[in-house]
Amino acid sequence: MVRSAGWAADDVSLEYVGFGTILGKDNKPFKTREGGTVRLTDVLDEAVKRAGDAARDKAPDASDDEVAVIAEAVGIGAVKYADLSNDRIKDYVFDWDRMLALEGNTAPYLLYSYARIRSIFRKGEIDFAGFAPAAVTVDEPAERALAVHLIQFGQAVASVDASLEPHRLTNYLYELAGRFHRFFERCPVLKADSDALRDSRLTLAKLTAEVLGRGLGLLGIQTLERM
Repeated sequence: MVRSAGWAADDVSLEYVGFGTILGKDNKPFKTREGGTVRLTDVLDEAVKRAGDAARDKAPDASDDEVAVIAEAVGIGAVKYADLSNDRIKDYVFDWDRMLALEGNTAPYLLYSYARIRSIFRKGEIDFAGFAPAAVTVDEPAERALAVHLIQFGQAVASVDASLEPHRLTNYLYELAGRFHRFFERCPVLKADSDALRDSRLTLAKLTAEVLGRGLGLLGIQTLERM
């Protein structure tokens, strides 16, 4: 059927992948209040609305256009991530509060982590795109932990390709964000003891943002420079 519809060429390999059931908080299949099937368009519209309300509460001075951009990325990203971050063969409970939380293994947390790195460059008045990577030193444990995790990105992507389990990538990205935050708390970046150390830590920060952006992109999630 897929090939007949022209959605896949003859040289494209297709494989059936099973998924678990999405459950409501009552641990029964996710339904509308009337007991009908929930439409994806309704879920996405509600996600964007909730994300927009949260963005407006957090930044009341933001323009309508700014809120709309954040709401779209966070809301739709949250739904996608919630679905992909679970072992695909297992059932999971659909929970608005959990999927839109800024803490935990969620899209908003990863999007915030990316935006936080971009804010470091803005604060230091450093052009993110134009910053040339410097030699990296990993004298501090937090630096080393972050650097080691960064070089494992290719392995994480390859494991998803081999297993067809997207949650392997989401787990990698969640751990990457956690390691970055620990690094940022323990290793001053803009106020490092020397220019060489500052550039080393800026390089680690930029690499982290690039890997987060690439990983989220593979999941179909748009990043934000500001949140």
